[in-house]
Amino acid sequence: MASAAIPERKDIKAEDKWDLSPMFNSEEEWEALYKEIENKIAEYERFRGRLGKSLDAFKAAIEFDLTMSRSIEKLYTYAHLKSDEDKTNQFCLAMYQRSVNLYTRLSEASSFMTPEIQSIDSEVISKYISDQSMKEYRFYLEKILRFRPHTLSKEIEQILAMSGEIAHAPSQIFSQLDNADIKFGNIKKSNGEEVELSHGNFSTILQEPDREVRRTAFKQYYSSYDNLKNTIASTLDHSNKKDAFYSKVRNFKNSREASLFSDNMPEKVYENLIKTVRENTEPLFNYLDFRREALGLDRLHFYDTYVPIVSDVNFSMSYAEAVDICVKALAPLGSEYTNIMKEGLLHGWVDRYENRGKRSGAYSSGCYDSHPYILLNYEDENINSLYTLIHEAGHSMHSYYSKKNQPFVNSDYTIFVAEVASTFNETLLSRHLLEFYKDDSRMTAYILNREIDNIRATLYRQTMFAEFEKKTHEVVEANEALTLEVMRKIYGGLLDTYFGDKLFIDDELTLECLRIPHFYSAFYVYKYATGISAAIALAEKVISEGASARDAYLGFLKLGGSKYPLDELLEAGVDMSSPEPVELAIKHFGELVERLISVYSSLK
Repeated sequence: MASAAIPERKDIKAEDKWDLSPMFNSEEEWEALYKEIENKIAEYERFRGRLGKSLDAFKAAIEFDLTMSRSIEKLYTYAHLKSDEDKTNQFCLAMYQRSVNLYTRLSEASSFMTPEIQSIDSEVISKYISDQSMKEYRFYLEKILRFRPHTLSKEIEQILAMSGEIAHAPSQIFSQLDNADIKFGNIKKSNGEEVELSHGNFSTILQEPDREVRRTAFKQYYSSYDNLKNTIASTLDHSNKKDAFYSKVRNFKNSREASLFSDNMPEKVYENLIKTVRENTEPLFNYLDFRREALGLDRLHFYDTYVPIVSDVNFSMSYAEAVDICVKALAPLGSEYTNIMKEGLLHGWVDRYENRGKRSGAYSSGCYDSHPYILLNYEDENINSLYTLIHEAGHSMHSYYSKKNQPFVNSDYTIFVAEVASTFNETLLSRHLLEFYKDDSRMTAYILNREIDNIRATLYRQTMFAEFEKKTHEVVEANEALTLEVMRKIYGGLLDTYFGDKLFIDDELTLECLRIPHFYSAFYVYKYATGISAAIALAEKVISEGASARDAYLGFLKLGGSKYPLDELLEAGVDMSSPEPVELAIKHFGELVERLISVYSSLK
């Protein structure tokens, strides 16, 4: 049988691609903005040393800087989206690299502003901030002033700004290795079809009923990482060293404190998450035992954790059908929300399908002057693609409401709250599907299985990732060597802790720590676990309390970045400074497991 090769970018239909023309109609327009920004960078000098002279001078400097930031954001967004369409496209890669370089130069030129703002006499800056004309900028300025203990002299800040492009190197090198250079070969599926194994279809193939196909895909996939293990381990080591360097320079006690500081996030939130999940692995162990028994296996391997327990349900859903399901699932949020979302998902927001060289995975991106764009690698036969679509739509609608209701300066919400908006949507999707299939025990079991696996991956697995980040950064910060062997030993120990003897740990699985792109954005992944915990609580409130809870939730989306994340979530109705939301999420997980066991027993 002929091999099903991944299509080239030029072979993807126009209607299946995102429409970036609202940002730029041509590369010439992009180039014109590039030159405009480049020519204006020197204008920063007219503000140097003048910010404390008068309110007018201070406000003019703030507004010039924000205008430049808005312009470079638009330039960069277009370039990174174009580059992600095909990572082998050298022209678009050059655009991306040039935009990063320009951003670094702009940061260098503006680097005097933060320390100069922080050096203004307290009484003077207080008068500036309290002036009615500065109302829009108050929270922005309060955040800057909060960084006073971690801001250095103007000269050192300029040097640090100049280092930005170099600091990005570990992430960029990993991205090129992982998206452009790595190859996984071909694999023969259960139906005899030979396909090229990729990031995009790996999880789909792990759902194959033929265990030998799953095992072969697992071994083959990780053998590619084994071939690159020393190089990738080196990039991750240097990424952690970069984090340690900047945290030390800025007078933080460690990299984690430095990462959490901008969100005003207490480290106890991170510690509460790890502690609570570690102490509540029993529901997960129960599920893994049930999965092994249901599949009729002597021992459970990683490549057995994706295949549906109910094996004779053939899931297939086109992209258009998936959009329709998303609209119905999110009906509790009201027609305005769903109408806007549907229009965007069908007309220009989404780059839908995999092509050769395209960035793996999925994300929502955009800027203040663009649509909220979504990159997907949609697979009709993979239910995870439906969940990914509604997940990224949650991000995009968050961006839509934020930009519509906040000025540019307050529109950029934090990742901590972003993961609430996305997983909230997933929670409503599962509720909708379970209601839709309530008279079909087989489909009910299938959806329950999927929801359990989603929570397992998002709450338990991401917490394990978060602990890996904590431990590996501690190695670097203790001036010890973070070698490949050390990474694998740490990761293997965590696999034993989080899965006990319920999962047989193949040696290849300790290489998983080398393929997680989020590790290059330090202390990011814990937000997935806290996000799903908050989302489960908020979804329950919207379903049970109706309009008042819905309005509070939509109000939360409209806040953008106008408050710190814990304060925004309090307005929505959940307190993430307490371990209670995580405990409730684990309780919900356990109830779903018990329900699945009960429904599954009725199928026999």
